[in-house]
Amino acid sequence: MKDRTIISTAIPYITDQFHSIDDIGWYGSAYMLTNCSFQLFYGRIYKFYSTRNVFFLAVGLFEVGSAVCGSAPNSTALIVGRAIAGAGSAGMLAGVMQILVHTVPLAKRPVYTGVLSSMSGIASVVSPILSGVFTQKVSWRWCFYINLPFAAISIVTVFFLVKTPPPREQNLSFRQKIACLDLHGIVLFLPCVVCLILALQWGGTTYSWHDVRIIGLWVVFGVTLIAWLGVQVWKKEAATVPGRVFFQRSVLAGFFFSISFISSMMLLVYYIPTWFQAIKGDSPVDAGLSFLPFILGLMTAATIGGFVTQKIGYYVPTMICACVLSSVGTGLLTSSFQPSTDRPHWIGLQVLCGFGVGLGIQQPILAAQTVLPPPDISTGIAIMFFGQQLGGTIFLQVAETVFSHVLKSGLYGLKGLSVDDANAIARAGATEFRTMVSPSMVVDVVKVYHRAITHTWYISLALTCTAIIPTLFMEWRSIKTKKSGPGAISDKQGPVGGSSAAAPAVDRLPPTGKDDRPDFPHKV
Repeated sequence: MKDRTIISTAIPYITDQFHSIDDIGWYGSAYMLTNCSFQLFYGRIYKFYSTRNVFFLAVGLFEVGSAVCGSAPNSTALIVGRAIAGAGSAGMLAGVMQILVHTVPLAKRPVYTGVLSSMSGIASVVSPILSGVFTQKVSWRWCFYINLPFAAISIVTVFFLVKTPPPREQNLSFRQKIACLDLHGIVLFLPCVVCLILALQWGGTTYSWHDVRIIGLWVVFGVTLIAWLGVQVWKKEAATVPGRVFFQRSVLAGFFFSISFISSMMLLVYYIPTWFQAIKGDSPVDAGLSFLPFILGLMTAATIGGFVTQKIGYYVPTMICACVLSSVGTGLLTSSFQPSTDRPHWIGLQVLCGFGVGLGIQQPILAAQTVLPPPDISTGIAIMFFGQQLGGTIFLQVAETVFSHVLKSGLYGLKGLSVDDANAIARAGATEFRTMVSPSMVVDVVKVYHRAITHTWYISLALTCTAIIPTLFMEWRSIKTKKSGPGAISDKQGPVGGSSAAAPAVDRLPPTGKDDRPDFPHKV
């Protein structure tokens, strides 16, 4: 999550050095393309290969990508590095969750999951602050070099301190494992996601929505999506996302909750700091510091939410509270935030919003671990992370389109500004526009910026209100006694994923000792 946002304040410095203004969109897109595309693929890999080894591979890719970005001699190298880092990042957080599955009993997992989820959310908020400090005090390259020592520490820590059981499918040959990875689905899914993200990134900004390139991207997206869905139905258990996993009631509800709830959070993370820069005139670093109340609320609530869920044994009540508090907080944000809003007011509202987000950020992942049998947990976790990435990508583009439209419309309506001047102010950004207008017009331009940002919060409010709908469809399953099919997995039996956990009927071998399912075409 950190690398997705850390580049935001460094982009002006990068374009100045590389003279690559036309590549700005690719600096963010390259990372999101591979990060989103590989989420489900990692869910499949973690099922068939050692959790530690796959995690090391993901961190290694992230390290290589970060090193390439930090040492990039030109814009093309930076874009390639971002793509490599995104591919590695896709498997890192899922790997951490898989390690938790193997090492911590389900009943004790909410607190750990809450802390990890809060760290991810905090990283996305703190990253622009670090980026501003690095670019102003050292070099933008340290936005990427900083990843190297921390990633190395994580590898060493997991190598020496974490032991995970081998996968149930360890006896499969390499060729059989490759056959089970659904390469047909991967070949179709990657261009599907790439075309979707590029269409959203370029549409209405780089190219008109009616441009043949945008239309072509949508067509390819639709065709590959239909083909991928067909492959998933055809391959059944050997599919990247088996239907019985995705359409499991709580998994499906958690997927849509992840899309709406995390998208709402991402809009707040992006546009509240923008509000401080545009309305209050803060620098990127100061805007990040003004956003600290949101971080503190999120971190506190994620930990409290973990303890509450662990105590009562159910995650649905926490999800409901999260939706209610987030909706109230975002609603007050849209109606109460004004250019004249004083410090105590905006601190309190941010704490409320952050607290609501923190309560709900980890619950879908916990639900997947509760309702699915151990062999399917990696797929369930991947589905939730994919929903987070997909929703954030889609609705950030929607919000950007709305923001740009409202901003330009407002600027066009100001007396004394030509269309060219209005377009130049819109391109200048939230901090530079003050140098482009006369002091007498600053107040009017600030009001236009405030109106444009508020419209993005309306989208956030709609999303967090919508999140209550999938919450109502979640099953009330206890994390203290996990039931999966005809067998029951009690927390007393040990960590989920260990050898003591009873698998449901669908995951047990027939009496003959042979497994005829596509996933396991040999004797285990």
